Amino acid sequence: MKTIRLGKTGLMVTQTAFGALPVQRVDLDDAVSLLRSAYEQGITFFDTARGYSDSEEKIGAALADVREDIVIATKSPAKQRDQLFRDVDTSLAKLRTDYIDVLQFHNPGFVPRPGGNDGLYDGLLELKEQGLVRHIGITNHKGAIAKEAVESGLYATLQFPLSYLSSEADFALVELCRKQDVGFIAMKALSGGLITDAAASFAYLRQYENVVPIWGIQRQEELDEFIALDAQPPVLNDAMHQRIVADREQLSGSFCRGCGYCMPCPVDIPISMAARMSLLLQRAPYQQFLSEQWQANMERIQDCIDCGQCRRACPYELDTPQLLREEYNRYWDFAQQHGVSRA
Repeated sequence: MKTIRLGKTGLMVTQTAFGALPVQRVDLDDAVSLLRSAYEQGITFFDTARGYSDSEEKIGAALADVREDIVIATKSPAKQRDQLFRDVDTSLAKLRTDYIDVLQFHNPGFVPRPGGNDGLYDGLLELKEQGLVRHIGITNHKGAIAKEAVESGLYATLQFPLSYLSSEADFALVELCRKQDVGFIAMKALSGGLITDAAASFAYLRQYENVVPIWGIQRQEELDEFIALDAQPPVLNDAMHQRIVADREQLSGSFCRGCGYCMPCPVDIPISMAARMSLLLQRAPYQQFLSEQWQANMERIQDCIDCGQCRRACPYELDTPQLLREEYNRYWDFAQQHGVSRA
């Protein structure tokens, strides 16, 4: 598999990387089998987070005996030094390791710096001096914060959403990372499932030599697809270009990326799915979303108390309550067109 240098970390990683958020959705045995299969087929870079429920634990169970052969990046959402230390202790135990290759601040609303009152950056420096963390990274969904972090010179890696739907400013960030020798870890390469052509997405991102996409993998067939794409990288052709243009036209502007930072909802609206339901109905097998369960899920939008929590949390600054109301109407229009009557 193709390997590249992850910026100033100096770490050599497979450019096809394993995003371990989805393995929290499968049982332990299946997750271990999947992760082990990824390793045995050549993947060496695994990305997880303290916030991904038991994802770290599953990586530890699957890969502890080959720890020296892999690179692990995890994340902490801590807002204070003491919580950061607790998170790292927990991550080390769950991952069954005595060091973390890349510890990333998980989507902070500011750029942690030395001397900050929060103690976050200084705390990570302490952990690095102790050998518990090897490199300091940061993840974000906001371009301004990401750019500030890269320009600060304080971070070895940046994890940021990147796909062929991304803006010119996002790709300018890729170039900035190249110039600053900051490793660029691309999340949301399939835009939360809205991009359905994995080959086109793979080919598009492979153009950028400093970008390491972390493909969110939950099933063996998904893993096999990305292994095959890496073995014989597709070249962007006219058909792919046409597909990309069509997707950009349909998915441009204000749409929910499904990042989940708006969750949980105080009235249990499944926001990260409901707020992009009309797109899912068009781009995935729609029958699954017309089930009684999903009808009930969408009806919860009527219970919205407009508390503003989701609006404040959205890194894309969407008016989420309004978007939910619009998606509610679109959903029922679609459902009725396909023979589903409201109870």
